[in-house]
Amino acid sequence: MPRLGVCSWSLRPSGPSDLVDKLGMTGLNAVQLALDPIREGAWGRAETQRALSGAGVLVLSGMMGTKGEDYSTLDTIRRTGGVRPDEHWEHNLAAARDTAQLAAEMGLRLVTFHAGFIPHERSEPLRAVMLDRLRRIADRFHANGVRIGFETGQEAASTLAEALTELDHPAIGVNFDPANMILYGMGDPVAAVATLRRWIVQVHVKDANPPPAPGEWGFEVPAGAGSVRWSPFFRAVQSLPSNVDLLIERESGDARIADVRTAAALVRAHSAAPTEARP
Repeated sequence: MPRLGVCSWSLRPSGPSDLVDKLGMTGLNAVQLALDPIREGAWGRAETQRALSGAGVLVLSGMMGTKGEDYSTLDTIRRTGGVRPDEHWEHNLAAARDTAQLAAEMGLRLVTFHAGFIPHERSEPLRAVMLDRLRRIADRFHANGVRIGFETGQEAASTLAEALTELDHPAIGVNFDPANMILYGMGDPVAAVATLRRWIVQVHVKDANPPPAPGEWGFEVPAGAGSVRWSPFFRAVQSLPSNVDLLIERESGDARIADVRTAAALVRAHSAAPTEARP
């Protein structure tokens, strides 16, 4: 059965103890943990693990950010997202190396991140550059016994599937986010699950409404208030070759805890009952 948790950054915690307190208010006991605060020294690794394990919290996976991302517009994130910017590549490669080691030391087996926009046309020179960079990052995680999951949304599911087929790397999977497909205007999430099914290693529970016009952002909304067709979506997820964890993500709004609780109720109502994660 799938396990249900919440993305730590959705709760905007000031530190490990605050994360534990806010997680308790959601009624959940599992997280996908943002690893950048630990890697960068803002949170102590031992302190974080002690706080979470002491509260009976299970860390299901990690998340890694990349330097220089600008979400102001679709155009800016297309140019600055993930590992695409040349000026930040060496920094991001070093961060990936350190994050892979950190994840292994913490006993994590999955870390997800935004790869960046992958051009669809094989003739596009940037496509080869992107795939080479992603392969090099995957190699570093694989050497540490950790898988990686690319976030969906920046490109159509068919483009991502072609890139994954070409990469053909045992450490690479997909973190499927249905809202991202809608936010970026990249197609129907239910159909995208079918396209990417053999690579999906984790699912984000997030909702959104589509952009009002081409080239604009869509709008994230509380789960159940947007355009994700949850019943067929969860049926598609339940048909995947293996169970994947469900992590609630909320990146806008000021009622995060209430919105996470709403999303948890939605999951329980529309899917085969997820198991409560156990340390």
